[in-house]
Amino acid sequence: MLAGAACAALTGLAAPAAAATFPSTPTSSSFASPQVGQAVDGFYARRHGATLWLRGGPDSPAATALIGTLQRAPLDGLASGPALAAQANALLARARGGDPAALSNAERLLATAWVLYVQKLQTPPPAMTFADSWVAPRRDTPAQILTRAAAAPSLSSYVHSTAQVNPLYAQLRDAAWAEMQATGGQLDPRVVGSLQRARSMPFQKRYIMVDAASARLYMIEDDRIVDSMKVVVGKPSAPTPMLASTIYYATVNPYWHVGDELVRNLIARNVLDQGFGYLKSHGYQVFTSYGDDAELIAPDQVDWKAVAAGRQSVEVRQLPGPANSMGDIKFGFPNRYDIYLHDTPNKDLFAQADRDISHGCIRLEDAGRLGRWMLGHNIGASDQPEKHVLLPTPVPIYITYLTAHGDDGRLAFVDDVYRRDSAAPARVAALR
Repeated sequence: MLAGAACAALTGLAAPAAAATFPSTPTSSSFASPQVGQAVDGFYARRHGATLWLRGGPDSPAATALIGTLQRAPLDGLASGPALAAQANALLARARGGDPAALSNAERLLATAWVLYVQKLQTPPPAMTFADSWVAPRRDTPAQILTRAAAAPSLSSYVHSTAQVNPLYAQLRDAAWAEMQATGGQLDPRVVGSLQRARSMPFQKRYIMVDAASARLYMIEDDRIVDSMKVVVGKPSAPTPMLASTIYYATVNPYWHVGDELVRNLIARNVLDQGFGYLKSHGYQVFTSYGDDAELIAPDQVDWKAVAAGRQSVEVRQLPGPANSMGDIKFGFPNRYDIYLHDTPNKDLFAQADRDISHGCIRLEDAGRLGRWMLGHNIGASDQPEKHVLLPTPVPIYITYLTAHGDDGRLAFVDDVYRRDSAAPARVAALR
């Protein structure tokens, strides 16, 4: 969460930036590192001093867009945003009065501010695990940040699109900004924490975001939420982790490879209570191990009391079929938690308001619909167990945790079932 100077900047967001008092001639070094200053100098040297942000003069649309973005930039993690905006406005006022040096200073100040702003947006969310190289956050150098801006057909549009980050983030930040204007700067700390956790910047055109706090999945394409559905997520004792990865294929008629904990606490105990008929009625097979050389073994060859006590381990696999806990389709993706998306035969769970009841994996309200969106067509049925269907284009997935949301321009909150906002109350006073 934001603290210190960032919280102080948040408090002042509701007041007009021009009302603050700042030095009449700003220096970029007061906000940026020497490396950023050198990159800005090099950028303009390559342009032979040609302007970028002020090509249209002091009232350039690009400058206006950036200054407006900076005024609320503490919500994006850049505490110095309002001060940078105020100094830029002061310089532009002098430039309108005919001061050419002020115009040049404003140009370089805006370039520096843009680098600082994008660097903040490209800072990975805290506690997010990036489990696949294709979703690793892009961390551009200052020179790359400025070069990308210079290549944009419309710089003002580029500022707006970059500042969106992703649709869930943009909705929450816009609602937070509106709330702060209405309340004179007060902001619930849950909003700040959720903004941090939502601040992922996928460069791909199509991706999935799962919000474990609200138990909902979003399909995002061309910076728009095109569809969403309910999901079931991990219970508080087995929370679904924050992670980013990539879905490369769908699995039709999947096996369910039961995890060690469930084999001990569910399967073994039910065998002891109900006998071997429990395994047969549920389509479970027992193997010697989890390795490639695993062999099928008869249930009566297993010491199930030892399994239940954790002294012995076996692999239990559930065959495809109507009772399979994976349902008809599974979407796996690389991660060390063995988390995946999957169908479920138990559809009545989605009528519940509280859907944090799984062992960590994510159950889908409509796996077929998600598959159609990713593949471009129905996945289709198959008699073959564990049939993998490659996606035409891999689809990134970002699993986050948002206790605050932007809902039709207003803030809305959900319960913090995983206690990830537990430190928030200590920061309430600093935000007011």
